[in-house]
Amino acid sequence: MGARSGDASSSPESPDPGEPLGDGLVSLTQHCFGPSGHLAQAAAHYRPRAGQQAMAQAVAQTLQDGAALVVEAGTGVGKTFAYLVPLLLSGQRALVSTGTKALQDQLFDRDLPAVVAALKLPVRVALLKGRNNYLCLHRLQAAPGVLAATDDATWRDLAVVQRWATATASGDLEEVADAARNPNLRPWVSSTADNCLGGKCPVFADCHLQKARREALAADVVVINHHLFFADQAVRESGMAELLPSVQAVVFDEAHQLNEVGVAFLGLQWGSAAVTDLARDLLAAGHTHARGLAPWNDLCNALDSAARQLRLAWPHDATGRMGWSQPEPDGVRPGAFAAALADVQAAAQLAAGAAQLLAETEPDLARMAERAEAMARTAGLLAQPTPADHVRWAEVGHHLRLHQAPLDIAQHLGPMVSASAGHKAWVFTSATLGMGEDMRWFTEPCGLVGATTLKVPSPFDYARQALMVLPSWPKPTEGGHEERVADLVAQAAAVLGGRTLVLTSTTRAMQDISQRLKDHPLMRGLQLLTQGQGSRAALLKEFRQAGEGAATGAASDDLRGAVLVATASFREGIDIPGRALQLVVIDRIGFPPPNDPIVAARSQRIEAAGGRAFASYFLPEAAVVLKQGSGRLIRSESDRGVLVLCDSRLTTMPYGRQLLAALPPMARTQDLGTLDRALQRLLEIEKAPKGLE
Repeated sequence: MGARSGDASSSPESPDPGEPLGDGLVSLTQHCFGPSGHLAQAAAHYRPRAGQQAMAQAVAQTLQDGAALVVEAGTGVGKTFAYLVPLLLSGQRALVSTGTKALQDQLFDRDLPAVVAALKLPVRVALLKGRNNYLCLHRLQAAPGVLAATDDATWRDLAVVQRWATATASGDLEEVADAARNPNLRPWVSSTADNCLGGKCPVFADCHLQKARREALAADVVVINHHLFFADQAVRESGMAELLPSVQAVVFDEAHQLNEVGVAFLGLQWGSAAVTDLARDLLAAGHTHARGLAPWNDLCNALDSAARQLRLAWPHDATGRMGWSQPEPDGVRPGAFAAALADVQAAAQLAAGAAQLLAETEPDLARMAERAEAMARTAGLLAQPTPADHVRWAEVGHHLRLHQAPLDIAQHLGPMVSASAGHKAWVFTSATLGMGEDMRWFTEPCGLVGATTLKVPSPFDYARQALMVLPSWPKPTEGGHEERVADLVAQAAAVLGGRTLVLTSTTRAMQDISQRLKDHPLMRGLQLLTQGQGSRAALLKEFRQAGEGAATGAASDDLRGAVLVATASFREGIDIPGRALQLVVIDRIGFPPPNDPIVAARSQRIEAAGGRAFASYFLPEAAVVLKQGSGRLIRSESDRGVLVLCDSRLTTMPYGRQLLAALPPMARTQDLGTLDRALQRLLEIEKAPKGLE
């Protein structure tokens, strides 16, 4: 965890952070969002919005009461300002957690400074990052000896980092991102919870991570992300254990991600790579600090051998996720898995014993002893039955990864929120929190059944701004679906000059549709961008630039209109307002894969309790996916566009009506001729914007 911090000036109208809130926060918040309030005075383009005001006042009331509030705020409500304004006016020390690092940076670099400036408040703010974002000086010192036999590119990257390390003030590896991303170098320029020496580190006084933590702990508002929040809950090492009890308010933005992020971090993830990593680090530490004082080579060879046996418990050609409903995972040779776990446990205990003998004089070896002891415990734990309300599975590839996870975070987050009732406020907000009015899709797995809920609709006029097209095609399962989708995309993109985002339900479908578009004659003159060709940020930048060029007529051979084909990670966090994106195509309903271990276990739990898994789990999950994808189209009050949903089950199956009811109220048609006319109308609107009539 690291931080960047900043300050702002004071205002006589701002509350004293040390004073009780009283009943004035709601009215003060209402005034700030009014036509003559602070926001209107700070920005000439500001216009009061009823939905934003309603949400802000609900947040203010929650801050006063020390309660829990769940808010689904539709696209365009302005939810970020709706929680930041009352939060800052309250004077409470606060933690704000976002869904992604990108949103984290946006909040810290753009939204928070704007609100602080508008309100003229004396607020210290900080941005916290995970520890692997920061340079570890101790490991950097050891890197040359460890990397002695590596390739030339890694040596060049090491030299870049070494030069930078003498000048950097923050130690943020993003400053030398190209060099620091080298997978051979990265483990030796950053630390992990396993190998950090903490206060015993010889360069602890100069540690960038500790310096950043101190700045964060002194701040009034700290911005983190969900991954960091739950990582600390799992391993208690990021500094959050000191921070969370000291704050009076916690806000989770993009809260729909909370359950899945929490499940990932509160569970156990371990495997053969962890064993070989321990062997590598133990060998380096032993030879550096205690050469000849223990049989380091033999100890590390035993760990490496145990790691190989762990992977070889599965057939050599086994790949993918394997179930684990029995004492041993599916697909393993009888007895081989238990024997391999026993070998890991024995090798780790021997390594721990050797390192412990020298631990008092060498901090590196003391940490090695702790890691080896923890590994022996993990191997022993996985030899025991699966705990109740948890699920286990294995991921088999070149390495083996073993997972154990809770089915949801209710038993973790729920008691945390309940225990602080009356003296700590919790706000959970997102544009997508399920498909029903009660938001049970979100509140139940998060343990927030008793929280106050609020739904704030989008202010956009979807019926005028957008058209939803539902082609009358065969079901996606009947064959030829990807070909039909690709043909529709090529024809529509040719009319628009690109400006098209295609969202697929699977990676296989993405690759299939992308290949068909690559070979389609109507795609000549258009760029084809596919997820995986570059970083997410780079692809979006290229797509946005191409779309703006096509919309303004400034496109050239180097900047043509583009079609971007992507899957799950592009369904959210993408904000491309204006004419750069005017067509979104979704290939099919995104039901959870029934053979996924967590999905299967959740379904079994629902059925065992007498419920219907499809109605209470699969359908709401699919609704959220559809809402997220369709939400990429209309991002401002002046946007116009077309959404094409290529799954005929939305109109032919009874549950289709429920899914469509969860989507924005766009005008709808099943006539592909109407699609052609709508695309032509979009081109006309560029000359004289009047809306999609």
